[in-house]
Amino acid sequence: MAIEDKQTSYRIFLVAFFIFMMAIAVAVKLTNIQWVEGDYYRKLAKERTVKNFVIPANKGNIYSADGSLLATSIPNYEIRFDAVAPKNEAFDKNVKLLSDSLALVLGKPSYFYLNEFRKARANKNRYYLVARDLSYTDFIKIKGFPLFNLGTYKGGIIIEQETVREHPIGKIAERTIGYERTNPNGTLDGKGIEWAFRKYLNGKDGKIVKQKIAKGQWKPIRDVNEVDPQDGYDVISTIDVFIQDIAHHALLKQLELYEADHGCVVVMETNSGKIKAISNLGRDHDGSYYETTNYAIAESHEPGSTYKLVDLMTLLEDKKVDTSTVFDSRGGDIMYSGKHVRDSHKGGYGKISLARGFEVSSNTVMVQAVYNNYKNDPSKFVNRINSYGLNKCLGLPIKGEGKPFVPQPSDKNWSNISLPWMAFGYGVSITPLQTLTFYNSVANNGEMVKPQFVSEIKEWNKTIKKFDKEIINPKVCSQETLLKLKAVLLNAVKKGTGNKLYSKDFSMAGKTGTAQVNYAKDGGSAKYYASSFVGYFPADNPKYSCIVVVHKPSTANNNYYGADVAGPVFKRIAQKIFTDAPSTNEIKNVNRKIQKQEQDYDTYFVKSQKQQKSVVPNVRGMSAMDAVALFGNLGVKVKIIGNGKVKTQSIQAGELLGKNTTIILELT
Repeated sequence: MAIEDKQTSYRIFLVAFFIFMMAIAVAVKLTNIQWVEGDYYRKLAKERTVKNFVIPANKGNIYSADGSLLATSIPNYEIRFDAVAPKNEAFDKNVKLLSDSLALVLGKPSYFYLNEFRKARANKNRYYLVARDLSYTDFIKIKGFPLFNLGTYKGGIIIEQETVREHPIGKIAERTIGYERTNPNGTLDGKGIEWAFRKYLNGKDGKIVKQKIAKGQWKPIRDVNEVDPQDGYDVISTIDVFIQDIAHHALLKQLELYEADHGCVVVMETNSGKIKAISNLGRDHDGSYYETTNYAIAESHEPGSTYKLVDLMTLLEDKKVDTSTVFDSRGGDIMYSGKHVRDSHKGGYGKISLARGFEVSSNTVMVQAVYNNYKNDPSKFVNRINSYGLNKCLGLPIKGEGKPFVPQPSDKNWSNISLPWMAFGYGVSITPLQTLTFYNSVANNGEMVKPQFVSEIKEWNKTIKKFDKEIINPKVCSQETLLKLKAVLLNAVKKGTGNKLYSKDFSMAGKTGTAQVNYAKDGGSAKYYASSFVGYFPADNPKYSCIVVVHKPSTANNNYYGADVAGPVFKRIAQKIFTDAPSTNEIKNVNRKIQKQEQDYDTYFVKSQKQQKSVVPNVRGMSAMDAVALFGNLGVKVKIIGNGKVKTQSIQAGELLGKNTTIILELT
């Protein structure tokens, strides 16, 4: 019996000892968690329940040179409901009124919202979706409805804001205005002005602290942000909406007429290099045209006869010939190393001067002039071309510029036909904008300027950075050569290949081009034409230079030449600018009242002389959502009367904004 009691006591002792050791271990662990690892676990718990969220800063706006809004940030709102947050008294008192109010704005019957809110309350749903993609106007209305007007904690309203980028003038110049986006792998990418000038447009992001309320669901802890976002600067582009509209529709009309694959047009201010209009249109499978690739900047291809100006400048500068030198076109067909060089005019032009050969775009004349004078020293010809900068990119801020190509005699691919083929625009490659830059140097009295897409960066009415004219080459050739080049370019329109474009009402100078382009398709070889026209106007005192290129026009009527396809676009632009445009595009008084821009081609564009944040913008014709969002970005309170688009505004466009300004918009 004593032995059994002793064994029992031993077992009890072991159990007690084990429990005691467990208690010590728990105490040690608790002490370790509390004092040694306490900070780590507190931080971990906070990270899992409280988290910093980034509030993206609003991008700055992009304006045209005349003050029209090209790109802006429009806020979209999403409202959710934390059905647990309101107290019973507040919920029961206001839920019916809230449902009635939502029915008036969102369209669904009151009983729908009443049932949904009660169901969410019963299920303790802390993230019920009320509405998404709300305009600023509707957001403000809903935020003030019964129950929701009590705020996040007492009323249960949860507000999510998203900023989207909108182009008020639509798809016109969309590729040049560009975009910035986040790829699926998280990297950033973009195009055009939006991407090139993102360091100015993008502001500094803010921060807001949110608390986890359910799986994947968070709501703000406070009604204020931890760090408020700072908006980006505004970018003032060189684009003129009036000229852009003309260029876009002139190109579109011709593309549709010839059922072309794609085309582009660029209008450049001669003296400054500012791009006043740029349109790039490609054909969709349904036959419609839209902005796809920025062909004017990116597409480097054989230019054809527009390259003959390079030949002529080089020949004259090296004093190899004069414009009066006579050449025999040899029946319009000559051969080099077994390859034919033919004129478009069957039978050729007989014996004509070099100037006349250029005006009628004789391949045989231009090739003979180049080959006969440089066959023993092709490097001299090529080096002169290199000196014009035609073998280098322009170094544009907009990414994706196509690389030009000028074959060099030292290249392993240089052959016996390289030199003669260069003379009529083959075997070389150049983008439309690079070609335009070269022609513009002739129009600009020999000064080659870099194309400019942005003139300044602004914060409200304060200039942050100004982009001045950038000179690539102060004098591409002598004054004597320039005078001769201008004369033949004028005659090319007056009595040469561009004679169909001639008008006694205003003068134009330029050169037609028609290049055969070969490419592989479906395992075979196909040939199509690229028709172009490049020049400047007025011829005697150039203000604008312009290039038009149309790829793959229909050859059904044998009308695929540059004068027929691209030339009319050039002429239409020149006519409309000098018929309809104001005498100056310079803004002399940013505070003067804005005149409404007339509709052109049945297309409406909001116009102003300087639509900046310091003055009231012109919102007539805008939708209510866009107008309210725009004024919201300017810190202006808006009162809406009616539905639809803005008919009148109580404060006229162009007037200075004051503090606590309220504007009344009448819709129709």
